[in-house]
Amino acid sequence: MTPTYLVTGGAGFIGSNFILHLLRAHDDVRVVNVDALTYAGNLENLTSVEGDARYAFRQADIRDAEAMTALFAEFDPAYVVNFAAESHVDRSIADPGVFESTNVGGTVNLLNVARAVWERSDGTFGDHRYLQVSTDEVYGSLPLDEPDALFTEGTPLSPHSPYSASKASADLFVRAYGDTYGLPVLVTRCSNNYGPYQFPEKLIPLMIRNALRHEALPVYGDGLNVRDWLYVEDHCRAIDLVLREGRVGEVYNVGGHNERSNIQIVRTIVERVSEAVDDPAIDDSLIAFVTDRKGHDRRYGISPEKIRAELGWAPETPFDEGIARTIDWYLANPEWVERVTSGAYQDYYERMYGDRGTAGN
Repeated sequence: MTPTYLVTGGAGFIGSNFILHLLRAHDDVRVVNVDALTYAGNLENLTSVEGDARYAFRQADIRDAEAMTALFAEFDPAYVVNFAAESHVDRSIADPGVFESTNVGGTVNLLNVARAVWERSDGTFGDHRYLQVSTDEVYGSLPLDEPDALFTEGTPLSPHSPYSASKASADLFVRAYGDTYGLPVLVTRCSNNYGPYQFPEKLIPLMIRNALRHEALPVYGDGLNVRDWLYVEDHCRAIDLVLREGRVGEVYNVGGHNERSNIQIVRTIVERVSEAVDDPAIDDSLIAFVTDRKGHDRRYGISPEKIRAELGWAPETPFDEGIARTIDWYLANPEWVERVTSGAYQDYYERMYGDRGTAGN
């Protein structure tokens, strides 16, 4: 029997890449994309599969119990993969309530519907599985002067922003539903992703776009905050593997062992974009150090040893290769970038960065 995947938030960056991965990697699947199509949800990410009989899209909000129940009845999913979330830290600082409502309330609603539909009369759930896609930000921050320190699945949760607090809360609800009701749940916590279709408020696509326009490249604080970077296709392989073969009830960290400071990332982008378009005006003079983000975590570093040892997963894309592929994609798709950067996004950009100073041309 062909299993059906209900993928929430499937029009977003990682969700859309995951759907593309599933349809490339497996013939015997049906994929239902459920997305509310808020500012970062873009169905253009999936135009290549619109005609695929294995794919369907439904516009709905995971906070809507009636809509979710109807979708479960219509498609009878074997698996739920929950990407649906507000995900930008700056937005969470400006409006924490939206993050609580979607990331926590929406997750709890989805868990309730899954439990109600999947639970058998004997209290078991058959072969169904629910996977929560989370983030390494739930662990808090690591010191810069301890490079060997890494987040493991046993690291206590210590979120420092409304965004990470909402994701940590959702994780705890997911695991509680597993412990309390026996719901077959899994959680993945991933490091920073990059690649095609990422909304241009995030670091890498923002810097590519601004560099091409000779606009300031805003870098928080001293630019020395460190993140572990993972190419999105490697993350999608990991989620697929955990969903199919992971131990129910477990958390799996997904990391790339590709730690870079923000300023390293920006300078790499400047150099590569300048070379790619043969424009010497794209240089480090565009970099503008701006007032640091409130509660800005200093370093994330994640250990993927558990998923490697148990499931044999490892990242396949070195950072130099991944960043080159990412830049090439954005350079080849300027129309996509311009369509998603709407007037509302420009208003947001000005609100977040406009009073923090600019530099460059």
